[in-house]
Amino acid sequence: MSQKFSYEIMEEIAVLSKNNKGWQKEINLVSWNGNPPKFDIRDWSPNHEKMGKGLTLTNEEMDTLKLFLSTFE
Repeated sequence: MSQKFSYEIMEEIAVLSKNNKGWQKEINLVSWNGNPPKFDIRDWSPNHEKMGKGLTLTNEEMDTLKLFLSTFE
């Protein structure tokens, strides 16, 4: 049984990398199933028709990650 879900990319923030098939690893703000948008890091096919597995972060989680990453030189 497959579950239906919806998504809307609210803001495209950055492309981290692109592979030779045109898929891009991106950071975006995405609304899943009509919920408030979250930061989302995942691979997307051209035109955002297909997606790979990814990671979603709340604003608080993103703030913690930014703080952690700022400790690296």
